[in-house]
Amino acid sequence: MSDAKRQTIEDVLGKIHDPHTDESLLDSQAVKDIDSGSDPARVRIVLGYPAGGYLQTLKESVTQALAEAGVPAEVDVSWKVTPHKVQKDLTPLAEVKNIIAIASGKGGVGKSTTTVNLALALQAEGARVGILDADIYGPSQPRMMGIQGRPESEDGQKLEPMENYGLQTMSIGYLIEEDSPMIWRGPMVTQALQQLLRNTQWQGLDYLLIDMPPGTGDVQLTLAQQVPVSGAVIVTTPQDIALLDARKGLKMFQKVDVPVLGIIENMSTHICSNCGHEEHIFGAGGGERMAEEYGVDLLGNLPLDKRIRIETDEGKPTVVAEPESRIAQNYREIARKAAGRLATQARNQVAAFPSIVIENS
Repeated sequence: MSDAKRQTIEDVLGKIHDPHTDESLLDSQAVKDIDSGSDPARVRIVLGYPAGGYLQTLKESVTQALAEAGVPAEVDVSWKVTPHKVQKDLTPLAEVKNIIAIASGKGGVGKSTTTVNLALALQAEGARVGILDADIYGPSQPRMMGIQGRPESEDGQKLEPMENYGLQTMSIGYLIEEDSPMIWRGPMVTQALQQLLRNTQWQGLDYLLIDMPPGTGDVQLTLAQQVPVSGAVIVTTPQDIALLDARKGLKMFQKVDVPVLGIIENMSTHICSNCGHEEHIFGAGGGERMAEEYGVDLLGNLPLDKRIRIETDEGKPTVVAEPESRIAQNYREIARKAAGRLATQARNQVAAFPSIVIENS
């Protein structure tokens, strides 16, 4: 009887689709234990991405589906982030499970604003998150995060990350005056970014989001080759010119074997605050067409809304300024999808196994 009961449970779980991984619960290996011998049955599900805003919904869906199949069950749903594979021959950072590059082919598409809100959205889902501002020439994260001051160093070697809203951050903007130009050539920029990444005392991060500099030049390529990245997200607008450059960014990551987790179409539509009229100012469907063309996922669409700009300029991004708003919930859904897509990638086997040290006694 228990074998038939277990088969029924597996059949049900195999049909429940997780929108964040785009796989069934069985295919994504989220089902960790099935106890069909107990009454009621017990099912333990562990998602591979932070899902604080989704756990209860999934639990209710699974419980109901099993009940309708004639198998009452106690369903436990949780999540756990694991380190995932990085580029060949690169060593992951000790205190960072996964690095995700947030990139665009050109400036002006809202990449930095998207980065900070995605980081806050991942944190709202329960993850420990940090941001590295990799735009040496135009660092914007200090203002967006509402952080002032200089980072400290407890040991005289590594910098302590600057924090606000629970996020750990580092930026060249913390080390220079806001209006100081950075007149550096490419090699100096690359060296500075490596130092900011590796000489910051990151503390137990599930995800470190890198706000990449715009473009696909030498600095961007070097970062993509030398930083141990688990995945990349491309931010674009529907405009043809933005899409043209976004394609270059996507291809750059593909050439260095960094999986592209998906595309975010920013400024997708504008809704007039006075009359409610909706208009596709920068065109429509560009992100979706690009996703189909390159076989990657469209993680979501974000509106052109002045609240996003105002709140970020004031140092209180939308996800923390209006956490219950539709826009904030949209960021959280996109964040779950990006992390969910990463959860389907191969694990980092170096981090999966403990180091074995043999000593003479």
